[in-house]
Amino acid sequence: MALSSLLRISSRMGPTAARRSRRAASTAASTHVPQRKLDSVLIANRGEIALRVGRTASQHGIKVTTLYTDPDRHAQHALSSPFAFNLGSVSAYLDGDRIIEIAKREGCQAIHPGYGFLSENSEFARKCTEAGLVFIGPPWKAIEDMGDKSQSKKIMTAAGVPCVPGYHGSNQDVNFLEAEADKIKYPVLIKAVKGGGGKGMRIARSKAEFQAQLQSAKSEAMNSFGDDHVLVEKYITTPRHIEVQVFADKYGNCVALGERDCSIQRRHQKILEESPAPHLPDATRKDIWAKARAAALAVGYEGAGTVEFIFDNDTGEFFFMEMNTRLQVEHPVTEMVTGQDLVHWQIKIAEGAPLPLTQDQVEAEMAHRGHAIEARIYAENPDQGFIPDSGTLLHVRTPATSDDVRIDAGFVAGDEVSAHYDPMIAKLIVRGATRQEAIRKLAAALEEYEVAGPITNIEFIKSVCRSPDFIQGEVETGYIEKHRDELFTKDPIEDEVLAQVALACLHHNSESATGKQANFEGSAVGFSPSYQVREMTLAELTPGRKDSTKFNIRVKQTGNNVFDVEVGSRVFEQVTSHSDPTSKVVTSFFPHTRLDTTVIQDGDSVVAFQRGTQYRLTIPRAKWMEKALGMKDVTNSVLAPMPCKVLRVEVKAGDVVEKDQPLVVIESMKMETVIRSPQKGTISKVVHQKGDQCKSGTPLVEFAEEGEGTSS
Repeated sequence: MALSSLLRISSRMGPTAARRSRRAASTAASTHVPQRKLDSVLIANRGEIALRVGRTASQHGIKVTTLYTDPDRHAQHALSSPFAFNLGSVSAYLDGDRIIEIAKREGCQAIHPGYGFLSENSEFARKCTEAGLVFIGPPWKAIEDMGDKSQSKKIMTAAGVPCVPGYHGSNQDVNFLEAEADKIKYPVLIKAVKGGGGKGMRIARSKAEFQAQLQSAKSEAMNSFGDDHVLVEKYITTPRHIEVQVFADKYGNCVALGERDCSIQRRHQKILEESPAPHLPDATRKDIWAKARAAALAVGYEGAGTVEFIFDNDTGEFFFMEMNTRLQVEHPVTEMVTGQDLVHWQIKIAEGAPLPLTQDQVEAEMAHRGHAIEARIYAENPDQGFIPDSGTLLHVRTPATSDDVRIDAGFVAGDEVSAHYDPMIAKLIVRGATRQEAIRKLAAALEEYEVAGPITNIEFIKSVCRSPDFIQGEVETGYIEKHRDELFTKDPIEDEVLAQVALACLHHNSESATGKQANFEGSAVGFSPSYQVREMTLAELTPGRKDSTKFNIRVKQTGNNVFDVEVGSRVFEQVTSHSDPTSKVVTSFFPHTRLDTTVIQDGDSVVAFQRGTQYRLTIPRAKWMEKALGMKDVTNSVLAPMPCKVLRVEVKAGDVVEKDQPLVVIESMKMETVIRSPQKGTISKVVHQKGDQCKSGTPLVEFAEEGEGTSS
């Protein structure tokens, strides 16, 4: 914003806001900061954040250059700009020198790092500056100070910002760290000093498990950040995760754009974020904003940042946790409640302009914009500990967008969710006049969201939206575990769903046969020139379970597009049904209702969407067919739940293990997962060793049958 514009705005404000605006304008006028209009930017990231930054830059006439790697060559961000360059290998998004070289060669003036990858790499920020490029982020020294969790806590303590009790020093001797944990008292949180996103973070609830959790945290930290240093601090048992969005300019001005509650988490990573935080007293709200601004000013901050606090639900106290020196994944929540484009703010600050708004103006905007919630849509399996999933998106149908419903997506139907990167598919953000209205809008939008291919967390988020305590705002970071029985309970599959799937498969096979007699997924009897009775079996698709409920369905065609459908003991007579091959929707008129069901069939797997609920089914194969297809019997095997690398093997052939005992530790998408024994038994064979790369469904460990020998 130009200086003259800032002065004009002050004439339309109240006296307090006007004084602050004039003071900011005066500061901007009196401080010599070179201003440089940016006309080209390289986005050093991928996925939805690359697309999101590119949209704002393009809207303001800034040329956008994007980067991609070999697995991302067909990704949406790679296709979004005519200026796109291949970095090569999977990990090349971390090749700062190569990225700077491309930016210089292409005449880019600035680099926007997005989030993740190099966004909080102080060395990369410093090299950008030395190369004459504008780094759209804070000064490298602020990144360095706040990126080191031990150093940042020293700075915060000196600035009067409360910190969680703990050990933040450099001594990494495992026995010394255990002694410090003993002093702090259990439970304690072990956290990577240079961590983020929940990686390198473990909870030790007792002395007996401290060393195992320490080893796991250090291993994951080294794998993710190249540094296994950790800190140990008191773990608050009923915490909330509350963070404040701050913005600072080059003139010493800093504003807080409200707070976000990010307490609904799994694996120490957020699923739902909302603003404002529910049930936060106004005095506490203003205090936490003030502490966040003090934190930013203490390190000479510039640009967008998030100061994260842990809030003790039992005492009402809050403590500084860390500062993320970048734009957060959940920044759209703040944009919804402030009406501001934070990426545009980032660009203006990088150009040397003063903050567009004062603190009073920010608060005035927030006073009438209601409540916003963001849901992260991940390719992951909630039923198996939220492990990541990957694969081709066979079908994607998104909710209708509006001023109050926003979708930031990095993928469309046909795209591949790669096992090499974070499995987030999209972000769904909604706004309502009140928190209750926002939740209703989120629930309605989720019912319209259809994704087939990789397993997603959409159905799980729907369960959270229906949870009474969540609706009442009674949230904490342990919410999912404490409400496990409620959130993971699944309703039985309705007979109408099974009927619709059978009809859809029949329509699909008839269409595929192009007028010829088609075989149904099962047996066909009673052949006649036009009509026949067809049978099929469906089963619930529950990965990780050997047993599943099976359903038998008979379909008798009685006329042109008219059927009698028998599901178990229930018969639906004279069902009129037809399908649309383009939309994959089968529409049927039952005696009691009309149903529109989207059915996606991929081999033996079937995904159906009916009245806002997703159903995953499979068409079971007979044993003789599996043998004919050369499929290996994996009945006694523990399988890789996703594409992964084996980090550690905790057992050997001949070992007798107990249920839930660790067998193998794997890594996928930079996240460690411990594969535990599903039963008590004897290990017959360790199929894969440390360092092996495995596809999803690959046997990792085999159990011996009774009387069977073992092999290595």
